[in-house]
Amino acid sequence: MAFPVDLRRCQILGLAGTAFLAAGGETAGALPVRELLSPSSPHAALGLVGAYFGVVLLIAAWALLGRLVRGSAPPSPRALLTVLVIWAAPLLLAPPLFSRDVYSYLAQGAMVDAHMDVYAHGPARLGGPLAAEVAPLWQHTGAPYGPVFLGVASVLSGLTRGELPAGLFGMRVVALLGVALMAAALPRLARHSGADPAAALWLGALNPLVLLHLVAGAHNDAVMLGLLGVGLVAALGRWPVLGAVLVTLAALVKAPAVLGLAAVVVLQVRAGRDRGRAVVVTAAAAAVTTVAATAVAGTGYGWIGALNTPVSPQNWALTSLLGRATGSLLEHLGSDLAPLAVPAWHAFGIVAAVVAVLVIWLRLGPRPVYALGLSLAAVAAFGPAIRPWYALWGLFLIAAAAPSGSVRHRVAAVTGVLALATLPSGGPADTGQLVLAVAGGVLAVIVLWQAHQAELAPMAGRTA
Repeated sequence: MAFPVDLRRCQILGLAGTAFLAAGGETAGALPVRELLSPSSPHAALGLVGAYFGVVLLIAAWALLGRLVRGSAPPSPRALLTVLVIWAAPLLLAPPLFSRDVYSYLAQGAMVDAHMDVYAHGPARLGGPLAAEVAPLWQHTGAPYGPVFLGVASVLSGLTRGELPAGLFGMRVVALLGVALMAAALPRLARHSGADPAAALWLGALNPLVLLHLVAGAHNDAVMLGLLGVGLVAALGRWPVLGAVLVTLAALVKAPAVLGLAAVVVLQVRAGRDRGRAVVVTAAAAAVTTVAATAVAGTGYGWIGALNTPVSPQNWALTSLLGRATGSLLEHLGSDLAPLAVPAWHAFGIVAAVVAVLVIWLRLGPRPVYALGLSLAAVAAFGPAIRPWYALWGLFLIAAAAPSGSVRHRVAAVTGVLALATLPSGGPADTGQLVLAVAGGVLAVIVLWQAHQAELAPMAGRTA
């Protein structure tokens, strides 16, 4: 007997999930240093249980909504956007969750505002309360972000005058604007690719990773993806130059978006424009935009050299894992090559990503949106660093252009796993925290099962 699903149930269940997550984050989130609690404290433990309880409820609501989208009477894109707003609402005033990167953004914005070279120096050079919030690993590391995002962070720093609560809220508003652009672009991209706009919104905008990491975590990937999405939409129409400008702005937030320029060229060629002219026009628009944005931000071109910003030693990217395993084996064998293992695997990963991107475009060039999504997924998978929200680089466009439901199902399964991969504090997990997180998730499963049984009981009685 099927479990009854309707849009209102999905709204309420997802809202309960994000509300529990926000409440749990008040004691277990990525709090300011002065508010941090010991992980072993009762309040932090209860918050961690509550946060994971909420995450599992949110995943369940999203999965049920997916059933509704695939059903005979799917909700309209407008109705799905309403669900997104409802689910996101409790997270607006929650503390940062799943990462402390937002504190780095604020410190780097303050550095630009103070005319410091944010690419040559880390937040430690800034000093003061903002720098104290940045994780020790990144205190002396230059910013890996482009001038567009740092310019926005600088403006925000000036508006908030370094006040932490205002800065955190402002950075979340910036991320929300990025998510809004993503949601606006997805239906148009889906229609162009012959996909269902509602299914694209479900996978690409209501995705738990979007809510957990772009909204709750306020990551600048939201701005990158939003600009990339609307840039592709512009290139679909009669504004290829505007499309190239917007995609370049996305790349000047985070570099992987530069691959979108290839899609802009292909879309122009498919519209009947000369290939050579399309390449020249796109390259010229990108160059002018880069020069203008860098001049306005006042950051200089240090961002080019900052693209090799070091990754954390325990990063769980595929090439990092293989590098550490190879290094340990070589060290055990007494080889002097052990220190070269990680850099060698990172170099191999870069080569593998380049090869994968070339193969993807050779095979799927006539489908530029899908090819771009797979290319960004390959860059994330083979890169030297990976975080759960990096999966959104490719997922966003795969959601809009995937050729079959089976692709979406596999991507959705990966989403469910990655949504559980990070603690609300953004830090590494010890055994005690893992037990508490699992307890919260199991409690949510029990509650969902009991609700399921309660729903089925009256139906079974009527059919007896």
